[in-house]
Amino acid sequence: MSIDKETVQHVAHLARMELESGELEKLSSQLQEILVFIDKLSLLDVKEAEPASHILPLSNVLREDSPKECLTPEEALRNAPAKDGNFFTVPKIIE
Repeated sequence: MSIDKETVQHVAHLARMELESGELEKLSSQLQEILVFIDKLSLLDVKEAEPASHILPLSNVLREDSPKECLTPEEALRNAPAKDGNFFTVPKIIE
């Protein structure tokens, strides 16, 4: 498959992008290089390779969940910009 300037211009139009002639030339050559690279990848033998969603094995590092002392209402509201009794005061967003 070949990428020419007209194809790049068409895709840019669909994406609502304006490209100058220099950008058009550069993008068409870069996309062509990407397609050549993908063609090279298709030649690889991957019959023995296991499917993977990530190149490295992933695992979550979790700490043990242990209960701790709770904040008192005074401590929780100490730096609040606005408060009403034991509650935070926030601007009304629903009309």
